[in-house]
Parts: sequence; C-alpha cells; structure tokens
Amino acid sequence: LAVEVHRPGVGRLLLSLEQRGIGNVRVVCADAVQVLREWVPPGSLDGVRIYFPDPWPKQRHHKRRILQAAFVDLLAARMRSGAILHLATDWAPYAEHMLEVLHGSGRFANLSPAGGSCPRPEWRPRTKYECRGERLGHPVSDLVFRRLAEAAPRGVE
Repeated sequence: LAVEVHRPGVGRLLLSLEQRGIGNVRVVCADAVQVLREWVPPGSLDGVRIYFPDPWPKQRHHKRRILQAAFVDLLAARMRSGAILHLATDWAPYAEHMLEVLHGSGRFANLSPAGGSCPRPEWRPRTKYECRGERLGHPVSDLVFRRLAEAAPRGVE
C-alpha cells in the first residue's frame, strides 16, 4: 500500500509501476495520518517505509514534518510487534530530528549498532529527491527501527 498526498507524485508512481510490470501495489492519494487513523487496523502493519519526506527546513515549518511524536505513536499503534520502520532522508538535521523522536518514543529499537543510520539496502529504490540531494552534496541517511513489544500491563497489587 503506497500513500501519497501529492497528486503528481501519485501519477509518477502509477506510471513507474506500470512500466515495471508491478501489479501488487495499491496507491492511495490521501494524507497518511488520515489513512492510518481511519483505514488501518491496530497491529496490522508488518512494515512502514517513509522515503525522503519533506524536511520542512525552516524552523517555523518544523511543525509540518510528518515525523513527530504523535505520528510515531500512531505508527506504533498500527504496527505489529517486530515490524520494521525504515526512513530515509538527505537532510541531516531532519535525520537527527527523526532519531530524537524515535528514541524518545520508547516503542522502537534502532537497528544500527551505533545508534544512528544504517547502510542503504540494495533493494531500496532510489528516488528523485535522493538523487537531487546527492547532487547537492547532502548525505543520505537510512534509519531502520524495529517495533518493540508492548510492556505487559502491571497487575493491581
């Protein structure tokens, strides 16, 4: 399931899927928060991939970044225990923000032994934004986390 709010991006994705003969992808043109809240049952996702979301680099726009504590809580609620969350960005300050938010959630474990980014997997598609960022000299960060199991509720003593 692919979710994209930007109509031209949906069109490019559909064209790419057709050119590659890929037919097992469903595309939703909607806001990801709305899709997760209204259409995705709790604990149903085995993985989530968010590649090169808008970094909203200006300080006054940081509130528009998709990776915020409330969104991470929503993701965690929709992901099963052990599911993988894979993020990629070419904006170093956004990568730092993502790490901070995910480490602060307590619901995900970073799969990087060093606690930062992981090497880019060969299977991850290269995006237009990734290529542009590399041309501009931006380092690309792949952040890979595993959804932790919920702590068992404590009994009343």
